[in-house]
Amino acid sequence: MKFKIHRCNCRKLWSVQTRKTKFTASSVLLDGSWGTELKPHRKYNPKGFVTTHGKQDILFNPAKEVVEKFEKGAKLIYDKKNVTFNVNQGESLLFAEDGTCYILKKLKD
Repeated sequence: MKFKIHRCNCRKLWSVQTRKTKFTASSVLLDGSWGTELKPHRKYNPKGFVTTHGKQDILFNPAKEVVEKFEKGAKLIYDKKNVTFNVNQGESLLFAEDGTCYILKKLKD
């Protein structure tokens, strides 16, 4: 099942949704493969999403100890004007409470 993740700026929450369900959280950890999906030709509100295919990879409001197992890398940036992302796919992401999205690398034990 495909999960779409995007920021709901009006409520300052991250939204994770499928065709049937929708969850919101202040922060989300995606520990698994992800890609981007763009809808630039929507008439009124073009959008971009991060998508993944496994719910077991999504942690809502992760504990600090879980996040510390990763190293924060570059930011995933969505250009709303041009409806593009700076990176199109990867392995792990942190959708932070402040609205920033970080590309993560797992730390070696």
